[in-house]
Amino acid sequence: MKLLIMGAPGAGKGTQATALAERYGVPAISTGDIFRFNIRNQTPLGVKVKEMIDAGEYVPDDMTEAIVGDRLAEPDCEPGFLLDGFPRTMHQVFFLDRYLAERGKKLDAVVSLHVEPEVLVERLLARAEEQGRADDNADTIRRRMEVYAGQTAPLLFHYESKGLLVDLEGTGTVDEVRQRMFDQLDEHIAQR
Repeated sequence: MKLLIMGAPGAGKGTQATALAERYGVPAISTGDIFRFNIRNQTPLGVKVKEMIDAGEYVPDDMTEAIVGDRLAEPDCEPGFLLDGFPRTMHQVFFLDRYLAERGKKLDAVVSLHVEPEVLVERLLARAEEQGRADDNADTIRRRMEVYAGQTAPLLFHYESKGLLVDLEGTGTVDEVRQRMFDQLDEHIAQR
């Protein structure tokens, strides 16, 4: 299975990505986790990325695409993968489409989690307090949502036009959302 999971910051992508990856026996690849690892270890990439994240901006396409391309080339991705946090722009969509086509592969589905903005702000502020994540303050959260709406939401239309989109209500308990996701994804795969 070659899957993407999308949704605004705080929609539960990371939580649900783990379950999806386990279900299909593929690695969950989170660009956010890769970036946080580099920030924590103060690598040259981490220093650059920290400045961008602290300002509420996304990492540039070329830098993100290089990281994702390297990761997808690893042997554990041969049977499939689940990307969380990538692609976020049309440039990244076209990169991924080209990357897969050159290898004779294609996406199976794109799961999109929808959560009301007020709920997202509450979730992210709670997460910031629990995990001590400096990148989750009220101003940065609002900026990230603006960037998401402007740059990332149009990707959903692209994937919908290709018949890949699985639209999912992301509100409820983790287990409720997970079951809803599995049911809708099973139905989508059966129809393809």
